Amino acid sequence: MSRDKFPVTAAIRFLRDRKIAFTGHLYAYEERGGTAVSARELGVAEHCVVKTLVMEDDAGTPLIILMHGDREVSTRELARVLGVRSIRPCTPEAATRHTGYLVGGTSPFGTRKPLPVCMEQSILALEKIYVNGGKRGFLVGIEPKVVQELLGARLVEVAINKC
Repeated sequence: MSRDKFPVTAAIRFLRDRKIAFTGHLYAYEERGGTAVSARELGVAEHCVVKTLVMEDDAGTPLIILMHGDREVSTRELARVLGVRSIRPCTPEAATRHTGYLVGGTSPFGTRKPLPVCMEQSILALEKIYVNGGKRGFLVGIEPKVVQELLGARLVEVAINKC
């Protein structure tokens, strides 16, 4: 995809600066549509669309967790793995303050300040994933191993099926 076909966000600048191969994918964003909408619009399995979730521990320290679109995070298990008392999602305002991105457009790349990243281990089994490119309605396709190495993501097993 040529450079002028998709937005140049902090995430795209981050990837280009590091000469990382990716594809850009625009789609019609729907408020509260989540990964089901982006998967449908891109014609891919929701399992391959990876959410970027901004959370914080009991001390208020922020972190990012990358999770399959069709799974949820067991915050209790994540807290246990990280050795903290509790983990909870950040408020949208706090997530924006930590990352520089609006909720619905949060990318793990090019955040305002470096944040620790956890990644569901089973994501590595996928050939390609689609993760937010830093704007609502915009995903980047990328190899999961590249994401893990690039972000220094800690691999965790904290996925639970959506109810």
